Amino acid sequence: MHYEQQIEQGRYEAFTLAPRDWVPNNRKLAVAIYHTALPAASSDLAAEFEALFEHNQWPPQWRNSIFDYHHFHSTAHEVLGIASGSAQVIVGGPGGRMVTVEAGDALLLPAGTGHCLQSFDGYLNVIGAYPAGQQWDIRRSALTPQELAAMDKLPFPASDPVLGERGPVIEQWLGVD
Repeated sequence: MHYEQQIEQGRYEAFTLAPRDWVPNNRKLAVAIYHTALPAASSDLAAEFEALFEHNQWPPQWRNSIFDYHHFHSTAHEVLGIASGSAQVIVGGPGGRMVTVEAGDALLLPAGTGHCLQSFDGYLNVIGAYPAGQQWDIRRSALTPQELAAMDKLPFPASDPVLGERGPVIEQWLGVD
């Protein structure tokens, strides 16, 4: 599945990923790239992303970069707000899909989605946020069948991290069986 949807702040692109090597990805829930989620000309994108995510019940938990090794989170969904710089990120695990994000963009990663920083330009500052009540882990190896079942049963967030009452979490994730 792959499609683009126009949004007021820009647009988002959504796609699903099959499992790849030791990375489970999420066969049901779409990854989304929100192009221009916030205007790049804003004076403090980091604070604006934190306020946006907090407002939409995805409390921000850190400011930093993206790890430069392949990993995924099995206990939480994740959104990354790009506050400065630009980056090439491999999504889906080793040999996965290369995506480009830049200041003002956000990247929504359902639990199990592999990601790795490939390269960056400028000072890369990223805001990481997770749905209220979910605590992230860092996984670099395959899940047991029990861990995979637990990941698949994670509750859906109450709202989309960028668009609130609409967007890929509402339009796609909540429509999943």
